[in-house]
Amino acid sequence: MSEPKPATEGTQGPDKDLLIATGIIAIVGSILMVLGNIVGSVVVPNHDWVADTVSDLAAGRYEIIQDVALYGYAAAVMACAVGAAHLHQDGTRWNLGIGCLALLVMCIIIIGARNEYGDQDNEGVVIHIYVVYVIGFLFAALFLLMGRGMAMVARRYALISYVCAAFWIFGAPIFFFMPTGYDGAYERGLGVITVVWVVSFSWMLISVGREKSHATSTRQK
Repeated sequence: MSEPKPATEGTQGPDKDLLIATGIIAIVGSILMVLGNIVGSVVVPNHDWVADTVSDLAAGRYEIIQDVALYGYAAAVMACAVGAAHLHQDGTRWNLGIGCLALLVMCIIIIGARNEYGDQDNEGVVIHIYVVYVIGFLFAALFLLMGRGMAMVARRYALISYVCAAFWIFGAPIFFFMPTGYDGAYERGLGVITVVWVVSFSWMLISVGREKSHATSTRQK
């Protein structure tokens, strides 16, 4: 069976402006996520970032700060999905990765919109913990599925994806057994893994767009 060929080998290939735009949007959304967490940790009274989880920031008087951060991150993941669909470096594995990105967007929006975090809630349908399980699975699958296609751009992107997968697969389950005095810091560490991947993927989209732009300008000279 022959290896799938990168989409960039087509007659026209992906649109450089779209790739660069989606990459920039994803990076900005990731920055919003990080800034929202930092600002929320400072603004919310008596919040201990080591002991208290991100969910604690997304509930209460200052919930809007973390909600905006979550929606910004949802936009970042959606931008990655759009860029991935346009670039399309690999076959079925890449398509499944795009599906993971789309489902992650939905999960992140649900978490931000419902304001229900499984903290002894008993009104209505409590789904937060189940959404967390789905997110855990989707990120693990995403990191593994996209690696081969990312290697078609540069091996370093694939390496980052697989390293993120290793840290996530072995690290994420431990969160559920962490003492409450440290689970906040540990959860943020897991979040950093996802941000690293999103920023790496975003930079890959931008780099492909820039290379195509350079190639186009060279042909026009």
